[in-house]
Amino acid sequence: MTLSKHWQPDSWRNHTALQQPNYPDQNALAAVQMELSKLPPLVTSAEIQSLKRQIASAQDGKSFLLQGGDCAESFSDCESALISNRLKVLLQMSLVLVHGLRMPVVRVGRFAGQYAKPRSADLESKDGVTLPSYRGDFINGPDFTELARIPDPRRMVKGHARSAMTMNFVRSLIDGGFADLHHPEYWDLGWVSQSPQSEQYRKLVQSVGDAIRFMETISGEPAHNVNRTEFYTSHEALLLPYEESLTRQVPRQHGWFNLSTHFPWIGMRTAQLDGAHVEYFRGIANPVGVKISANVSDDHIKRLCEMLNPDNEPGKLTFIHRLGAENVEAQLPRLIRAVQSVGAKVLWVCDPMHGNTESTSNGFKTRRFDNIKAELERSFDVHAAEGSHLGGAHLELTGENVTECLGGARDLIESDLERAYRSTVDPRMNYEQSLEIAMSIVHKHGSLNSA
Repeated sequence: MTLSKHWQPDSWRNHTALQQPNYPDQNALAAVQMELSKLPPLVTSAEIQSLKRQIASAQDGKSFLLQGGDCAESFSDCESALISNRLKVLLQMSLVLVHGLRMPVVRVGRFAGQYAKPRSADLESKDGVTLPSYRGDFINGPDFTELARIPDPRRMVKGHARSAMTMNFVRSLIDGGFADLHHPEYWDLGWVSQSPQSEQYRKLVQSVGDAIRFMETISGEPAHNVNRTEFYTSHEALLLPYEESLTRQVPRQHGWFNLSTHFPWIGMRTAQLDGAHVEYFRGIANPVGVKISANVSDDHIKRLCEMLNPDNEPGKLTFIHRLGAENVEAQLPRLIRAVQSVGAKVLWVCDPMHGNTESTSNGFKTRRFDNIKAELERSFDVHAAEGSHLGGAHLELTGENVTECLGGARDLIESDLERAYRSTVDPRMNYEQSLEIAMSIVHKHGSLNSA
């Protein structure tokens, strides 16, 4: 990997860092960073390298990346039931995709570190009172009080601990057979037994189970690689003091690894070419993602390829386009052509959530399922027309019985949002909507391949 000898984990400090909190006590911040730098890492370099190889496979069209989870984790949601339900949804979606796409699925969770969120304004006002905006549990509290909104560096230590507990539980579940294809009933969510999608899903499970039993009967041996699966973590690496503290050199490995997550990404608001986040990301060995909006110029995306992956290493760089259903056909072709013009190896992933956010008449931030589905399907079409391929989906979802996105199998309407709207930041798809999206991906992929 080409890397300037002048790069260090703190090189970002010489650049403009947007979306960072204003900590009132810099000495306390420095002490927390020192503490974090001595704590055990959350992931290993071997896992990171393994994910990079799998992303390279997805770049070649040999696998599909499913990235999903909460818009923003909260410390209070570090509960076994919530974590296992989130895992169940991702496992069910990946089973639908593996069965329908006939290829491996790379499973990446938006969890174990998704505790910081960018905000459109530094301040928030209510009833004549103005306070700092809530920036995620890594930074401050959601309660609208002066004390809760003060940025507190100790929250990073608490976030590291919550991330470690989440990862430990996920690893324990998987190692204990939770992801065993012999027992997909482990993945059932109690509240969805009457879901409009449940019967179709159960037929698929039966089909997969029959196929596994057939293979085992013919071979006389247990089928390999069906009793566990690999799971990777991801989060927006927004809070740079935290990411810097978890960036380490590893024995017998070249370069620096961000050991807070397998797959960090840069958000749309912090992807400036001369900004602190791009400077930080260009020096780490992890596979990295960048959110791409319709405002990104052709030159900008070309320069991102050059800066973040100068050696054009397979599996290194992912572009996650979030354009909105109405903009995909107008904007995505030029972005694809810009990358093709420099011969850059990238994985293209569609985020159909963020470009389709709107507010309802009764004041809820929401997304329409039809728009989410449309952006995904149109993205598949555009990539196919441009001689490219869409290799993944980036989704905000939950295993809980929430009503945050309109439409879907139960055709949720605005009045339904009041029933179970729990997100503190962005609206998420519930189980039914998530499973329906997975089935939509399979259908669209199949129609393109048969055309």
